[in-house]
Amino acid sequence: MILWFLMKITMHQPNFCPYPGFFQKILSSDVFVVMDDVQMEFDITNRNKVINRDGNWERIIVPIKKHQKFLPILEVAIDNEKDWKTTIWNQILVYNNHKFFNVYGNFLDEIFHKNWDSLFELNFTIIKKIIQWLNCKVEIIRESELNIKNTSTHRLVDVCNTLGADTYLSGPGARNYIEENLFLKNKINLEFQEYSSIKYTQLVSKTFIPNLSILDSLFNVGDSTRNLLIPTK
Repeated sequence: MILWFLMKITMHQPNFCPYPGFFQKILSSDVFVVMDDVQMEFDITNRNKVINRDGNWERIIVPIKKHQKFLPILEVAIDNEKDWKTTIWNQILVYNNHKFFNVYGNFLDEIFHKNWDSLFELNFTIIKKIIQWLNCKVEIIRESELNIKNTSTHRLVDVCNTLGADTYLSGPGARNYIEENLFLKNKINLEFQEYSSIKYTQLVSKTFIPNLSILDSLFNVGDSTRNLLIPTK
């Protein structure tokens, strides 16, 4: 007897301390393919947003060395001549009186007191830990291990075919450029993420600030973040 297993995959670049919608896609999938061998997206690959002591948002930034913006993420080197780890850790300490800071703070303390040269390794380490915190059982595969040569939509389809996926979950922004007919020709279901900013009580902000790093949600509501992203039926 042949058993057919349905598999839904999603793909994304390894952003720095991503926002909640990033993890909703992962929670909705069976396999998460980390796009580690594509050109980095300057702004979101090395920075994100958190709340500051005034209740407004500010950026946490990992500086990269000059002339690195157009390199594959795997090759991007951090500029350690700047004291970025101390700066970011002090920004995160704004959350030290939040209910769940002690649950996650020790790991982040270690992260921002460790030496890092590779932006990918830093981001990937944090993402894997957050996936664990969200109790997500997704399989994680690095795209560089698949030896995919195509680009654009052809690249996505090739990944699906290589892994034997029947469904691809795309971010909503891809509607403007993704070639849906290629998925149809390859008998792959194409789904688009439907995501609205999750809302929760933020201890510091005067009014709710959406789409900060998921660290903000974790510090405020802990592992209930998972239920906000994937409500139980």
